[in-house]
Amino acid sequence: MTNPAVSRTCDFCSDFSSIDQTTNTEKIKNLPLEDRPREKLFLRGVNALTDAELLAILLRTGTAQKSALEIAKELTADGGLYRRLAGVRDLNELMQIKGMGQAKAATVLAALEIGRRIASARPLDKIHFGCPQDGAAFLMPRLRYATKEQFLVILLNSKNKVIGTELVSEGSLTNSVVHPREVFLPAILQHAASICVAHNHPSGDPMPSIEDRQLTAVLLAAGQTLGIPLLDHLIIGDGAYYSFQEDYPRTVGSSC
Repeated sequence: MTNPAVSRTCDFCSDFSSIDQTTNTEKIKNLPLEDRPREKLFLRGVNALTDAELLAILLRTGTAQKSALEIAKELTADGGLYRRLAGVRDLNELMQIKGMGQAKAATVLAALEIGRRIASARPLDKIHFGCPQDGAAFLMPRLRYATKEQFLVILLNSKNKVIGTELVSEGSLTNSVVHPREVFLPAILQHAASICVAHNHPSGDPMPSIEDRQLTAVLLAAGQTLGIPLLDHLIIGDGAYYSFQEDYPRTVGSSC
């Protein structure tokens, strides 16, 4: 025979559990229409949305504990959109974030990559390295938020227009290993008239290290020997860069 007291208790627990599991996932639905991210976009346009609201649209759904908007707010708090997400290029890295499953991570990663590509979307033969500022403006979208040090070689024709870019090395948070032959091989294969090299400092500080200066001297000498001159070595930081040609740090946006 069923004990009524036990039955009532179990029913109550079941009902309470159901409420606990659905409350957070339905929080966005409980917001006023004009405050729900997708509806707000429909009513007021994309420019009216906060970073968190834009990200919540990509996430679509939350977890049993948090809504998509709550997860997005945590990810974008204290500049997180830029400091935490902008440099992400690996699916597993995104999946380390609580509430970010494989599908959500893939969606966000794809959106980030589209943004990066749009930011630097110009035909290579239209990009002219007339001065260090030109090079920094071209490289900043790709390297500014990279979480690991990347070393690139930019291949130039006789008019200093870009004919190609190659990733030579990707290292750790603080350094990457570079050998002159790896730098100049793409230039030889693609018949570049000259090259520019660049790497980022994940710390955001573009000032060169002793090792950076030593490598630049080695590459200068190698370029002279091969007849493929090194025009500059740029170090990309957070909104700033250092040019060995100028031997001076600058912010992006400063004139040539």
